[in-house]
Amino acid sequence: MSTINPMISSLFAELQQVAYLRSTLGLLGWDEQTFMPSGGAEHRANQSAQLAGLAHERATQPHVGEWLSQIEAELPRQPVDSVTAANLREARRKYDRATKLDQTLVEELSRCATLAQQAWVGAKKARNFGQFLPWLDKMVGLKRQEAQAVGSTSGVLYDALLDDYEPGATTAEIQAVFTALRRELVPLVAAIAEAPRRPDAAILTRSYPVETQQKFARAAAAAIGFDFDRGRLDTSAHPFCSGIGPGDCRLTTRYHEHHFPGAFFGVLHEAGHGIYEQGLAPDQFGLACGEAASLGIHESQSRMWENLVGRSRAFWEHFYPAAQQAFPGALQEISLDQFHFAINDVRPSWIRVEADEVTYNLHIMLRFDLEQALIRDDLQPADLPTAWNERFQEYFGMTPPDDALGCLQDVHWSAGLLGYFPTYALGNMYASQFFDRARTELGDLSTMFARGEFQPLKEWLNTQIHRHGLQYRASELVEKVTGQKLSAEPLLTHLRGRFSPLFGV
Repeated sequence: MSTINPMISSLFAELQQVAYLRSTLGLLGWDEQTFMPSGGAEHRANQSAQLAGLAHERATQPHVGEWLSQIEAELPRQPVDSVTAANLREARRKYDRATKLDQTLVEELSRCATLAQQAWVGAKKARNFGQFLPWLDKMVGLKRQEAQAVGSTSGVLYDALLDDYEPGATTAEIQAVFTALRRELVPLVAAIAEAPRRPDAAILTRSYPVETQQKFARAAAAAIGFDFDRGRLDTSAHPFCSGIGPGDCRLTTRYHEHHFPGAFFGVLHEAGHGIYEQGLAPDQFGLACGEAASLGIHESQSRMWENLVGRSRAFWEHFYPAAQQAFPGALQEISLDQFHFAINDVRPSWIRVEADEVTYNLHIMLRFDLEQALIRDDLQPADLPTAWNERFQEYFGMTPPDDALGCLQDVHWSAGLLGYFPTYALGNMYASQFFDRARTELGDLSTMFARGEFQPLKEWLNTQIHRHGLQYRASELVEKVTGQKLSAEPLLTHLRGRFSPLFGV
């Protein structure tokens, strides 16, 4: 035992050094999406590849594996949910995964992601999939190589990529819960489509000056608990949150003068991610207990603040007077009920990040199916626009008029994030289950929100979810917090409870 504790300290110190390299890589990625001139793409790609290679080389040093093996052999049995046991468990998982990947593949994935994202920005702006196709083809090929190298116990290639975002989850498990969700969503969407009442959604496309939107959204993010002394908000082509490290969390959004929900709810969404990042234990940086339990759990935090809180009537009982004052030309003559109905409109739409709560998960299921086909090699990248449009017609009864509103709308595939998309729908389910539990423990959240009191919920999330990091896998965390296994029912109950009264169905 005398040699084990110093060895654990040495191992954890080494892992934190790797985390500093990856944190710097994350900062380069944030700058690329916000302030880097387009002419710097090639140089940034080389910088990123170099750093990714250095981080991979350091993470896979033989002595790291030797330390892990000796610690595992000699350390007295720890409680399975202890901080030390969790840090060691995840260190082993990551080491085993990383040592299966050749450093040249890691560097090429990083270099390609930088250049592909720049190509995606140009292709989307030009509404020209052909400009992006060579990069998509290359990225899909590289991700197949990664999946083949990592492997999976199930034999399903996609599982190897999914595990990077949702540790321990399998494609089969997710497919089962998605099937249950889709079975109930489709008739709900159909019923709302024929509802006797419809909101005046044009309210949200009036003039909302961008500068005022920026101030209003920032104030809302601060009100729900995002700390701007430890974070910032900027603009980018696609909204995102980057947790650079303790005390440094970066949010971005995009603004459109004639579409209020896009930026505002985008900021609430990213602030939810940011609150999670700011709630992680700073002394665990670089270790499992200092990182999110999974991207699905991360997404649960953003979707909770965006939708369960931000689109509630109680939230706007507090914020609507300020909104009317900020945007008098658009909202002065609009009642709270009219506005609340408008921001909860349900109708098929092209863009995932602007989709309503009811149809949103269908957007995710579409992407989940398509990227599985890409990794299986059942779908060629060149055929993606056709496959996308056919599936979109099947799910939504519409065909995108161009690829910018279709398969080019998301940044994820250009960044190599295949396996990421299902975590969004998982996040919606986690969020509803957590929110139900928070109401049970905290009491009348609606009354709190109407008074502008968001701190009780934020502190509950800090305590129940954020501070644990990856001490528990997502499925374990859900059961620990709520006493129940993950289920689609809390989300479906929420959707019926919010939208049936609004639309009269």
